[in-house]
Amino acid sequence: MIPVTFTWFVLIVAVTVYFLASAIKVLKEYERGVVFRLGRIIPVKGPGLVIIWPVIDKLVKVSLRTVTFDVPPQDIITRDNISVKVNAVVYFRVIDSIKAITAVEDFYYATSQMSQTTLRSVLGQSQLDDLLAKREEINSELQKVIDQQTEPWGIKVSAVEVKNVDLPVEMQRAIAKQAEAERERRSKIIHAEGEFQAAQKLTEAASIIATQPMAMQLRFLGTLAEIATEKNSTIIFPVPIDLLEPFMKKLKKEAE
Repeated sequence: MIPVTFTWFVLIVAVTVYFLASAIKVLKEYERGVVFRLGRIIPVKGPGLVIIWPVIDKLVKVSLRTVTFDVPPQDIITRDNISVKVNAVVYFRVIDSIKAITAVEDFYYATSQMSQTTLRSVLGQSQLDDLLAKREEINSELQKVIDQQTEPWGIKVSAVEVKNVDLPVEMQRAIAKQAEAERERRSKIIHAEGEFQAAQKLTEAASIIATQPMAMQLRFLGTLAEIATEKNSTIIFPVPIDLLEPFMKKLKKEAE
């Protein structure tokens, strides 16, 4: 039969071990402990070794690291009545541990829901072209609005990034046609500008040749040189009247 004194000793050791295990907590560098003593908040504990009173105190750990979560795809109708599906990613962290625990039941879930509703609200006021082209401005606006809404909960939203914008098939075709038309327009403008510049240069060249007859003869001789390099059996080329004028004058004098 086990002695009574030994039984009491084992019981005391067990109670002591349980008391120490419940009273001693170790918080990591990025953790803080919100302690409720008989239901009332006492100063935040941690990091490091924390001792609390079992039964009397209740400790809730809060991580101060940046949390990242994906906002599920949301069906949004833009201001120009185009239906799109958009998802995003949100980065936030706890800056006030007491508010994060006492001001809202579940700050992670609350921030997630606030992000979804804000995404639909802000993007619903934007046009499709702005949503596709002004992504940085929209991200900044989303971050600002969500941060204002979560500030009373001790939450700091550091960044919001729109990830994907899924368009209907009909709208994708329309955008592709618009892009093709825009490329064709630019191509025609560039071609027209090239023709205009070429016409200007030809006009300037014609003006110079008109004032300098020898320039025309040099151009003619240069053309003959280019033709001579080709393997043609017969070459027909016009002879400028200016080249024959001396011979014509000589024949005229002899005839007189």
